[in-house]
Amino acid sequence: MTISSRICFISLFISAVILGLNAYASAVDVSHDGRALKLDGERRIIISGSIHYPRSTTQMWPDLIKKAKEGGLDTIETYIFWNAHEPVRRQYDFSGNLDFIKFIKTVQDEGLYVILRIGPYVCAEWNYGGFPVWLHNMPGIELRTTNEVFMNEMQNFTTLIVDMVKEEKLFASQGGPIILAQIENEYGNIMKSYGDAGKAYINWCATMAESLNIGVPWIMCQQDDAPQPMINTCNGFYCHDFVPNNANSPKMWTENWLGWFKAWGNKDPHRPAEDVAFGVALFFQTGGTLNNYYMYHGGTNFGRTAGGPYITTTYDYDAPLNEYGSLSQPKYGHLKELHEVLHSIEKILTYGNISTIQYGNSVNATIYSYKGNSSCFFSNQNSTSDHTLKYEGVEYKIPAWSVSILPDCKKEVYNTAKVNTQTSVLVKKSDDGGEKQLQWSWRGEELFKTMQFGKGHVSTKHLLDQKVMNDVSDYLWYMTSVDLKNDIVYSHNMSLRVNGTGNVLHVYINGKYVGSKWGNYDTTNGNVYETKVKLKKGRNQISLLSATVGLKNYGPHFDLVKTGLPGPIEIITTRDDETITKDLSGHKWSYTTGLQGFDKKLFNPTSTISRSNDLPINRSMTWYKAAFKAPLGEEPIVVDLLGLGKGEAWVNGHSLGRYWPSYMAGNCSDENACDYRGKYSSEKCRTGCEEPSQRFYHVPRSFLNEAGDNEIVLFEEFGGNPTRVGFRREVVGSVCGTAHENRTMELSCPGRTVSAVRFAGFGDVRGSCGSFRKGSCTSSNDALSILLECVGKETCRVEASEGVFGATDCEEGIWKRLVVEAVCS
Repeated sequence: MTISSRICFISLFISAVILGLNAYASAVDVSHDGRALKLDGERRIIISGSIHYPRSTTQMWPDLIKKAKEGGLDTIETYIFWNAHEPVRRQYDFSGNLDFIKFIKTVQDEGLYVILRIGPYVCAEWNYGGFPVWLHNMPGIELRTTNEVFMNEMQNFTTLIVDMVKEEKLFASQGGPIILAQIENEYGNIMKSYGDAGKAYINWCATMAESLNIGVPWIMCQQDDAPQPMINTCNGFYCHDFVPNNANSPKMWTENWLGWFKAWGNKDPHRPAEDVAFGVALFFQTGGTLNNYYMYHGGTNFGRTAGGPYITTTYDYDAPLNEYGSLSQPKYGHLKELHEVLHSIEKILTYGNISTIQYGNSVNATIYSYKGNSSCFFSNQNSTSDHTLKYEGVEYKIPAWSVSILPDCKKEVYNTAKVNTQTSVLVKKSDDGGEKQLQWSWRGEELFKTMQFGKGHVSTKHLLDQKVMNDVSDYLWYMTSVDLKNDIVYSHNMSLRVNGTGNVLHVYINGKYVGSKWGNYDTTNGNVYETKVKLKKGRNQISLLSATVGLKNYGPHFDLVKTGLPGPIEIITTRDDETITKDLSGHKWSYTTGLQGFDKKLFNPTSTISRSNDLPINRSMTWYKAAFKAPLGEEPIVVDLLGLGKGEAWVNGHSLGRYWPSYMAGNCSDENACDYRGKYSSEKCRTGCEEPSQRFYHVPRSFLNEAGDNEIVLFEEFGGNPTRVGFRREVVGSVCGTAHENRTMELSCPGRTVSAVRFAGFGDVRGSCGSFRKGSCTSSNDALSILLECVGKETCRVEASEGVFGATDCEEGIWKRLVVEAVCS
């Protein structure tokens, strides 16, 4: 063979290899029957998890997806966020972390499937539910109903996304990873409010979706009357009682809520790992075949993407991968073990005959039998009482609110209430011990000119909804002047009343600050601000600054909920027994969008914020800037903003999102001890009482110059103390290992070592991580002495057995377990 021939051959070989890597092997036929989703004709169990690409960075995607795969997932689910991709009509953005095609290919590279939820309404606690606000301002439009203007826009965007996916051959029918797609989202929850037009709209959605010929099934979640061939699916904390609306549709759970979102002023919601596992096991016991965790990684609402209003910047969601991408243990590990068991009996679950034995008191046994093999689920849905059942002559004790899985119907290999995974306590650590302060420069926001002249970009004789400005900024000035020279409302006892204060209101009269008002997630626009004011007997300038904290994202006709200051806005005088009211709502109002510091892009690294002397503390409407070095190591980085009021933060020009550490969560007077037993709600198992709603803000390492200088910029709206700001690394501070009898306990300090063992016990151990204590019985050998062998190791494994720890004095029926608390350093 000549040299040129060899080069040609090698080129062809390399091209073939690359072609093979770019293809997903070959086209996959995705179909279904009433039992399960079928891939190339084979029924499959699908374990999926939601990861939203804009809530992380492109650099984080490979690690997140790899951890998801290692956690036992087959599939990644994501929404498509319309307002992020089309912020201005017909102007598209698919760059950076909005490159959903790259995200799907990253999933494909790990060998996982994808569920693509196009919507394009997504909810997701995302600003305006994912709709671009310019939609609201189109003449004649009505959203989510049979309105030609809206349907044309929705079809245009949906078609655009489908065409982009087809072009890259990413549907399974083309050899890609996408096995399901979703149109609309949870419309059935609010459809009644749209009347007959709602039903006509959902039928149109189905017809439009089918016309796109994607080659894989379409789903509609929370849509009991989903038209064929749409598959209706379930969302919720539990879906074992869900029944599809068609006998040929498999039982699928598109949103298994692993936790809950958080709002400013609210406590941290947590859903115990035992309860999540219980819901999943019960779902598969009752014929479920696809479970998607919402969220598997929640991430961060960077920039102004948080919805609500009043949704926090963190979207951690108590997910198995926390906001920064670290393992959230024990939830990650406990579910991983469940996934391994379910996958091991996939054939029996999807093809086996099903029989059920009812023992009473919410205790059931479900037996799957296939080709001479059987697998059993024993469930106890009683929330208070354990139960001992007898199956084929053998007794099995099932804890309250739990499911036991016996792959061979003989030996229990998994019980949802028995956690055999360590709890990792994550802490925020400073490289310098938190002693070194950043050196800040500052400048005030230029307010006076705006307030003094009261001339805006737009003028009307009525109060505008803030959405009219297309949501280009959180901030909108409402300005008017009123002459009280000969007005009967003038007195020395006047008040200004603003009915409906929006999310946040700042009041200025004649250039002087008067006061502020804000609400919370439950009140939205129902607040009234009233205060005594001193007005001149002549011309007075009233300037009201409205600030949004995310636009409403859910509910019937949510798009029509007023934003900003709906009014009326009034001056009120009380004279003797008479009250005189002057309504200013019909006055000439001028409007200016945004603030000058934003217009000048002071958040950019090239901007100048020059004043460095006399650093002001607790000064509202102020810009701050400081340089810093990137923290060492590879652990996730956060910035601690304790001491600040409210505003927005940037690092090297990247917005970290809104901050509001001064908004404190409520007290714990109404909180009970967390018990996984019994139905979960977002009001259960909450922490963070009387603490800042959010103190730490994610700084992805990809935002940083690892070797050089970095800059942080703050816009402080309320007033705070920037000298307390500091950067931290998230590390595992301590771990609590647990293993039930005859299981192996594993302790792991990732990237660190065990430096001390605080507690160790084998037998009846009581309490929780950080407060363990010995119970009614314990082992004859001292567990603490045995566990000291873990000191100095990164990972340590010990069998939880009497062979290691000696005999116990435990009575029959007591579940013995090994529990250890260790320090990592």
